[in-house]
Amino acid sequence: MDLTTTLTSYYDAVPYHSHPFPQSAPEHLEALAFLFGLDAPAPHNARVLELGCASGGNLIPFAARHPQARVMGVDLSSVQIRQGASAIGHAGLDNADLRAVDLATLDKSFGEFDYIICHGVYSWVPEAVQNAILRICRENLAPDGVAYISYNTYPGWKAREVVRDAMILRGAPRDEPDEKLSYARGMLEFLEQSARPDSVLKKILDENLPMMRTASSAYLLHEFLEPCNSPCYFKDFAGRAGTQGLSYLADAEPSTMFVQNYGDRVRDPLLRECGGSQILMEQYLDFLVNRTFRQTLLVQQERAGDIRYRLDVGRLRSLQFAGAFTPEDGGALTLDAPEQLCNAIRNLKVMLRLPVHKAVAQIFDERYPATIAPEALIAEVSARIGEAPNAVDQPVMAMLEELLILGAVRIRRTPPPVASQVSDQPLALAAVRKTPALGLAGGASAMVCNQWHEPVEVSLLERFLLPLLDGRRSHEQLAQFLVAEAHAKRMRFVKDEKPLTDEAELQAFTLRQVGFALRDLRRKGLLLA
Repeated sequence: MDLTTTLTSYYDAVPYHSHPFPQSAPEHLEALAFLFGLDAPAPHNARVLELGCASGGNLIPFAARHPQARVMGVDLSSVQIRQGASAIGHAGLDNADLRAVDLATLDKSFGEFDYIICHGVYSWVPEAVQNAILRICRENLAPDGVAYISYNTYPGWKAREVVRDAMILRGAPRDEPDEKLSYARGMLEFLEQSARPDSVLKKILDENLPMMRTASSAYLLHEFLEPCNSPCYFKDFAGRAGTQGLSYLADAEPSTMFVQNYGDRVRDPLLRECGGSQILMEQYLDFLVNRTFRQTLLVQQERAGDIRYRLDVGRLRSLQFAGAFTPEDGGALTLDAPEQLCNAIRNLKVMLRLPVHKAVAQIFDERYPATIAPEALIAEVSARIGEAPNAVDQPVMAMLEELLILGAVRIRRTPPPVASQVSDQPLALAAVRKTPALGLAGGASAMVCNQWHEPVEVSLLERFLLPLLDGRRSHEQLAQFLVAEAHAKRMRFVKDEKPLTDEAELQAFTLRQVGFALRDLRRKGLLLA
């Protein structure tokens, strides 16, 4: 059995958990390209190719959001491609196509694409296929397109390789995937019990076992027991891309690129040492944080001269921003003088010191996950704190730049059509309303993709309501549906540990529950503007 056949059998036997990866969304890639000086194709009618698409969980939601776009996914596993084709049919999409193809066979004749996505493939395939991925990103990428490739990196994976090698030693000779994993877990238990307290092995196990105990079986099998897993240093990946005619643009998580996020003791010596080389700078930072994984954006080499890593305020003014800010003390944001420490997205902490900063945070949080343009934000801040727009312009723009560098805001070139408030007749995307995961047969919990290309969990009540959110039903009509479900004994509403039976009380209770559910669905990015 050759290596390609072996890899195919792994994914046929244990399908990869296919779901959205927000950092790979074309809307995100477009915004990052613009941030660093390049214009990229508009996603709404883009041509998108995903290499190693599994069952389309990362590609199909994009196709559903943008019916004028054309999306293509290829994967070795015919099992997963069939699963994806079924999902496309269920969603009623005519702009998505998945094919069981060895990506190494793709050439220029396959077509040109504005965005090429390759998540969770590059490190897990032989070198010849890695070269094919980079070749495709050169030959099939539009002149102004953006490619996204994720991969495991050194130095962080140096330690994980010890764990992987130990798991393979005991697990690889077994025949069935479940048996392989069972024996591999047994090896880890043995090492944990036997490693000397002061040993390097004990430190490696302490760092990695917590993650591995919570990871899914599919993840562990593909990450630690597959025949291929070839991490590399970032500078070496960038060098290989360069030989294929591609240039590094950015990391899909741009906050990792900015040396000022690592403190003055890191920033000043690295700025002197790296001589303006962004790649060398980031390679140093990878050593500093022991990085294990990267998500790299590449463009055609001819565009390298236009890339700018110094943020331009004119481009910032042309972006859309979104953020969430909640005071750590559980109180409300106030526009007075005392400082307030807030929790932001990505579990970041932000200290708000001035009324203008607090007003920005208030506006962001009230609208989240909807975006706002800087000019509209400046006007609203001016109205809230009673200062002229030209007086708040500079501090607002400076705050946006700081939040962007920190990673505490999200950006888009055009506003995602997500509601900033709950409407009288709420609307959800048709593909979300139709998803089979909402049915009770889908299990105790259900995940759907929101307008930010994120997988979000929906509650049981939200699963009942989402199929009804077609923009034609009022809150009262939604509540009446719940009442009917209660009468039919398909739902039960409990108050003070007792089922509600009084009709008037049931009517009032279900209406309140609809309000709560719609509020949460909006905050999860599932209601459309």
